[in-house]
Amino acid sequence: MSKSLISLILGALLLTGCASGPKPLYNWDSYQQVVYQHYQQSESDPQAQIDALKKSIELSRAKSLGIPPGLHAHLGMLYGATGALDLAMAEFNEEKVLYPESAEFMDRLMKNKGMQK
Repeated sequence: MSKSLISLILGALLLTGCASGPKPLYNWDSYQQVVYQHYQQSESDPQAQIDALKKSIELSRAKSLGIPPGLHAHLGMLYGATGALDLAMAEFNEEKVLYPESAEFMDRLMKNKGMQK
């Protein structure tokens, strides 16, 4: 084999190895868009946002990707806004399980919503 053919083969192998890239850690899906809409629209529909975030969680699980930090917390705040405090507390607790560093903040949210003493 000539040197140029070997170089060509090695180059092709290197490029193919780089093409796949690493698997993402989280499935961000529509989460960032939902949060943006929440803060941009004064009369945003919490139920539509809840539905979008629940769909994002299902998609994350289907793709075996992590649920982004803050998604369950935001979902909990949306549930709290609709008066579903039991669902809000469940989401805050799920955020604490997935991201223990958020426990202090989640406890504060639960206390502010009257869900924890």
